[in-house]
Amino acid sequence: MTLDVRWLWVFLEHEGRAAEADAWWAERLRSTISPRRGESGQFATFLPAAGDPWVKTQTVGVLGPGAGTHLDLDVPDPQAAAAVAVTLGARITAGLEGSGYVALLSPGGYPFCMTTASRERTQVLEGEVPDVLDQLCLDLPQERVAAEIGFWEALTGWQWVQSEVAEYGYFRRPEGMPLRILTQRLGEQDGSVRGHVDLACRSVPVTRAAHLAAGARLVADRGFWSHLRDPWGRDYCLTGRWPGTAWVGA
Repeated sequence: MTLDVRWLWVFLEHEGRAAEADAWWAERLRSTISPRRGESGQFATFLPAAGDPWVKTQTVGVLGPGAGTHLDLDVPDPQAAAAVAVTLGARITAGLEGSGYVALLSPGGYPFCMTTASRERTQVLEGEVPDVLDQLCLDLPQERVAAEIGFWEALTGWQWVQSEVAEYGYFRRPEGMPLRILTQRLGEQDGSVRGHVDLACRSVPVTRAAHLAAGARLVADRGFWSHLRDPWGRDYCLTGRWPGTAWVGA
């Protein structure tokens, strides 16, 4: 049984100094920040100029196993969806019945939540934007590759497609889904699955220069893509992909 995934959210997690980090990312994403919510004001949403949001932020005491990211899957029934995930090898970590969410770890240890789909959502790109955060990359130690890919493919029903570059692949998402899930096979043999976000850029050098001027640090320049680190230690990548095609079913 596969899930009826209505929307994907990616969370950027921060350890303290969240206001500074959120403001930095809001500027990079050309977004505003919603009022904070949650028992301790730990949650907020990055609001784009048009369309529905797909990126949120969470202040945490200690970064979780996702290396500062996690996914939320909007589904009609989070409890039923979590039960399906468990049959596929996931493990529940939090979420009381009736709470509207269930937190889980994938077989490889990546954190994600089942959350209640409240309404139909749409995505809009206005004009020729220079870049857009449109991808979550799952970083897979070699011993985790087959099981993790199999898990997400079975859970979502989205076909995994091998990239032209051997260590990469992606899940073919439905039209209009705001995030693509990429997979990257790491050089390390074992460990937990981690995640980082990618921005599709019309010009990697132009976006890279803007991010470096704002305080990011260049970790590696691979031409087609650049590995950066934000001022709080978050790793992310800029990739040479056309932002205007960010939400096609690929």
